[in-house]
Amino acid sequence: MRRLWSPWRMQYLTEERPPGCIFCLAGGQEADVENLVLLRGERAFVMLNRYPYNAGHLMVIPYEHVPSLEDLPPETLTEMMLLVNRCLAALRRAMSPDAFNVGANLGRAAGAGIAEHVHLHVVPRWEGDTNFMPVLGDVRVVPALLEETYRQLRAAFEEQA
Repeated sequence: MRRLWSPWRMQYLTEERPPGCIFCLAGGQEADVENLVLLRGERAFVMLNRYPYNAGHLMVIPYEHVPSLEDLPPETLTEMMLLVNRCLAALRRAMSPDAFNVGANLGRAAGAGIAEHVHLHVVPRWEGDTNFMPVLGDVRVVPALLEETYRQLRAAFEEQA
């Protein structure tokens, strides 16, 4: 049997979780690098997903703690979509993906890991980026370290400014 080592996951399994919503904590702190926050708007912010579907998986998160999109004011929804566009441009510049998945999982039954705080996912995709590992091994292979991905995307967002 072959083994796929992912020692960085052990920290996630054993670390103490701070009480409260991780999105509210990240949105309210100034520790952007530690929280993987890439960009802040007035009503929402962009954060790298710590447990990504794919390298460069971003989330657009409102500061307001609500469970669904229809609970947000139009100004927040507008800013979130404008941030999605900035994410697409930054990901194209930094990582040259072939395509994207953009969407929201509203509620646990829809796959939301954090159902109480709505957020949008922006996932870069490449031809051939899926394989047998998730199906047979229940393992996802992400070919880039979070720190390197953060550095690349931070530079791409700074180039936009």
